[in-house]
Amino acid sequence: MPTELLYLHDAYLRSFRARVADVDGDAVALDRTAFYPTGGGQPHDTGTVSGSRVVDVRKAGDAVWHTIEGAVPAVGDEVEGEIDWDRRHALMRTHTALHVLCGVIWNEWGKAVTGGNMEPLAARMDFEFDPLPEGFGPRIEELVNAELAAARPIEVWFLPRDEALADADLIRTKVNLIPESVREIRVVDIVGLDKQADGGTHVRTTDEVGRIRVVKTESKGKGNKRIRLEVLASAAGSGDRASAAGSGDNDG
Repeated sequence: MPTELLYLHDAYLRSFRARVADVDGDAVALDRTAFYPTGGGQPHDTGTVSGSRVVDVRKAGDAVWHTIEGAVPAVGDEVEGEIDWDRRHALMRTHTALHVLCGVIWNEWGKAVTGGNMEPLAARMDFEFDPLPEGFGPRIEELVNAELAAARPIEVWFLPRDEALADADLIRTKVNLIPESVREIRVVDIVGLDKQADGGTHVRTTDEVGRIRVVKTESKGKGNKRIRLEVLASAAGSGDRASAAGSGDNDG
């Protein structure tokens, strides 16, 4: 049974109800979930399923498997999932910061991403620079923080695959590498700055990220330069207000 991915429609959903579709040892597949599974450079969520800790979340085919530490429910059981909100919101802020970084670099220098990874409030991203421009670290930090402070709205929508492939703004995201079986593409649009095919979780406006600091820049070989950053304090109260509005069960 495919798992309905609630986080694709509501990243602020903290709790949800579901039914156990399958069990494999200490892992359960649910018919619907708000837990983000590891993928696309974003780590999995943690939290609880009916009081038992969720320590890993992976997607296999169309099913999302939640590794449980504690009592494992049985097939057919109704359960309640609860997301570790502090971790989720930190990852949302970090992921959005990376999209802002991508947008700034693409618009200023026209350089594409070659790789990336993140943890809560820390991340790295690689770009096709060779070499990095003089004074790049301080300059990119200044530009990214200006875009974060601009409070740009972040919109999410879905496009038929053919329409997504025809959108020049999405071609650089290598959307064509998504399997042919995926007929609908999810788009994350930081309005006026960056638009990408993306399956991760994000905040609603850029100022909810707070500020970033460029920790260091590194050369990872010819035409491949790495930027490491950390996410600093969020805008006062913005995450609490937004998350409170999104808490509770939602049909997605």
